[in-house]
Amino acid sequence: MKEYDKLIRDRIPEIIKEDGKEYEVEVMEKEEYKEYLKEKLLEEAKEYIESEEVEELADVLEVIKTIAEVKEIGFEEIEEMRQKKADKRGRFKERLKLLRVYD
Repeated sequence: MKEYDKLIRDRIPEIIKEDGKEYEVEVMEKEEYKEYLKEKLLEEAKEYIESEEVEELADVLEVIKTIAEVKEIGFEEIEEMRQKKADKRGRFKERLKLLRVYD
């Protein structure tokens, strides 16, 4: 038996059952769910950093979209905010690394 304490995708129980295994899950309260989403975001970001696979980047985006839904923020609102910030402060395309700022 393996024990877990993590947020999983909705179809994982079905997939486990199809593999002929038994499982135990619980539905989290909203506040706990929010905390586990933060942990999942860090987990998926770490997996992307380690692998650099597009699939892992898609997982990061899935978690971000879910966090937005939970916080009742439309993804369009996030995109609009991203665009405004990019217009005001720039993007990350020029590969700039800040070394020091002199007073």
